[in-house]
Amino acid sequence: MTHRTAPLVRHPLAAALLVATILPGVAFAQTAKEKALEARIAELERQVQLLVSAQQQQQGQITQTQTQVTEVRAAQAQAPAAPAVPAGKRPIQLTSITPNAAAGTTFRYGGFIKADFMTTRTSDGALPEGAVGRYLYIPTQTPVGGQASSTDTDFHAKFSRFNLGVDTVTENGDKITGFIELDFFGNALANQVNNLYGGTLRHAYVSWNNWLAGQTWSNFIDSTILPEAADIVGPTDGALFSRQTQIRYTRGAFSVSAENPETLTTPYQGGNTILASDHGAMPDLTARYNWKGTWGTFGLSAIARQYRTRSALTNDTDFGGAIAGGGRWIINANNDLRYQLSYGEGLGRYLGLGNGSDVEIDIDGNIQTVSTIAGWVAWRHDYNAKLRSTIMYSRVNYDHDIANTGALASKSQQSIRANVFYSPLPKVDVGAELMYGRREAENGDSGDISRLQFTTKYSF
Repeated sequence: MTHRTAPLVRHPLAAALLVATILPGVAFAQTAKEKALEARIAELERQVQLLVSAQQQQQGQITQTQTQVTEVRAAQAQAPAAPAVPAGKRPIQLTSITPNAAAGTTFRYGGFIKADFMTTRTSDGALPEGAVGRYLYIPTQTPVGGQASSTDTDFHAKFSRFNLGVDTVTENGDKITGFIELDFFGNALANQVNNLYGGTLRHAYVSWNNWLAGQTWSNFIDSTILPEAADIVGPTDGALFSRQTQIRYTRGAFSVSAENPETLTTPYQGGNTILASDHGAMPDLTARYNWKGTWGTFGLSAIARQYRTRSALTNDTDFGGAIAGGGRWIINANNDLRYQLSYGEGLGRYLGLGNGSDVEIDIDGNIQTVSTIAGWVAWRHDYNAKLRSTIMYSRVNYDHDIANTGALASKSQQSIRANVFYSPLPKVDVGAELMYGRREAENGDSGDISRLQFTTKYSF
């Protein structure tokens, strides 16, 4: 026993009091450390839980991505393989077709190859070689006068065509379109060797938003309602049909235009002769409004014109105009009815391919407008997705003053035709059409024309 512990042994009460004083401090210190340790453990557990949650979320995303990749690979496996490029052949396009075009420009190319085979019989005379009426129906060229009948067979590919289009959408949302289309209807007497055809400009225009400038269908005309026919026009006698250079503004269903003027004239005592005059000072002014719905389409149009002739015998000006209405009525899924009716003072230039004169010259050299009424109707029936047929009737009546024109001017022209078309493959059409037409002169003479036509067309 040491000297220091001896007093505690000798005094047990003092020792007990000392122990009682020290133990609470020791216990307090141990409790604070335990709490700090527990807090650190809890924080570590929270961080571990966050890491586990993040890992589970990442694993879910990986699983979803793997599923999507599997689905895409399965779809690719089911899709038909792209045809291999034959040895020695290059792809159709390696670089942009329009490398100098503005950004946002797309290019399109289209057209069709059309071959026609026809036999034509006229009752009162022959159609001359190279006449337009040998290749498509021109009512004014139907011979009258009691001459011998004639039968002609013609094969040609004049109405094959191709077109190019360029579309651009700017950063500001402006839309610019350019379009050009040609066929080979240019008249050429070259059947002897190579059957050469001259190129003919059908469309060449540029449009910017609501504005259009260039050559295309006249705003007076609705070309979308023309029925399917082996002949390039169809109901030619009473159909409005014209393409020309113009400036057009369109806002919704309403459009107006100023178009190239031209006057078709029957000279004094000229009979069925029609001459063209381009001396007009005022453009042809048109306005149109279209309606459309599930029932079909309908449109009304009007035109105001100046007629002017200038020659050694006459120099005169007159004014006139015309109105027209037409559309397409959807009867049901397999049938539709298309129609058009027009009337005017000086309408001949816009009918068919210049079917009649706008004005006639009187004995004093003055011009008088010709009252004209024209129309057509066509019924189309689809037998199934590949087979269809159309029957159509067309007519025009002219109110000539025979004191000015003579008795041989056309009084009326009419035709009826029926066809059947079959599409054995996509974009491939074969058809047959039978047509009968009749032209009557002011003196009562008449002539008939009959035509059987077969056609094949491949569109691209």
